[in-house]
Amino acid sequence: MSRRRKGEKIDGWLVIDKPGGWTSTAVVNRVKRLLNAAKAGHAGTLDPIATGVLPIALGEATKTVAHAVEGTKRYRFTVRWGEQRATDDIEGEITAVSMKRPSEAEIRAALQRFLGEISQVPPAYSAIKVAGHRSYELARAGETPEHAARNVRIDRFELIELVDRDHASFEVTCGKGAYMRGLARDLALALGTCGHISSLRRLSVGRFDEAGAISLDKLESLGHIAAALEHLLPVETALDDIPALALTEIEAKLIKSGRPVQVLRTADKALIDGMAEGEVVCAMTGGRPVALTRIGHTPVLQLHPVRVLNV
Repeated sequence: MSRRRKGEKIDGWLVIDKPGGWTSTAVVNRVKRLLNAAKAGHAGTLDPIATGVLPIALGEATKTVAHAVEGTKRYRFTVRWGEQRATDDIEGEITAVSMKRPSEAEIRAALQRFLGEISQVPPAYSAIKVAGHRSYELARAGETPEHAARNVRIDRFELIELVDRDHASFEVTCGKGAYMRGLARDLALALGTCGHISSLRRLSVGRFDEAGAISLDKLESLGHIAAALEHLLPVETALDDIPALALTEIEAKLIKSGRPVQVLRTADKALIDGMAEGEVVCAMTGGRPVALTRIGHTPVLQLHPVRVLNV
């Protein structure tokens, strides 16, 4: 006797406006229960104190999460000057204090040092694994996990408001892997003081933004699954920044069976011939995504299936 699948097959993306105090995993589990979805995941963890855009992948969309998290992100946060905290945010205990409060001119001048490719040491309280354990687990146990500096990309770092003597608000546009808590910590140090994030909101992840987000309360108030699914975005939403190539039905069947497809049409060759070996292309048929594929140039130009999408 075959096992009964738990939950319904729902494929697509739901953008949640995460409330403060919730972990990203708790939000995923809540959405999964509300929609009775068989499979769900999220694109990019948000700290419990953070609010804002948390894209939830349902069903076949979970196969595109790796591409979603590569997208450019935007954040708004407030720094509290003069207090260093163990977690680099408001939840940690105070570990150092400073009477220094930077001026607007000092802040604007310092921001220039944090643009482009910069080196950043992740916070001790992060989900990075150290010797098989999450860094935050080691930190909570009283250990001091050490992280090597990593390069991250900061496209925009702008002072939005001097809230008062102790607080300033900023907006940041960045690439994958940049920690806002680390950015706030390092900015404060560069200004001769210390500081931590007192509030944090994510404004967008790639194509997913606030305008298309729905709160958990609103999702629950809709009352039935059909109404909630009106907010569902297509699986391919996370793939908008990678090239797409239309296949015939025969080619699509070959890809779905795990076999490569030779690229023969002149227009298709023109689209991808200049792309490097191994770059990703979304194979489409009938307006639907068929698979994530990688380009192979030898012995002939081909698409090799990586993740088949059953939508």
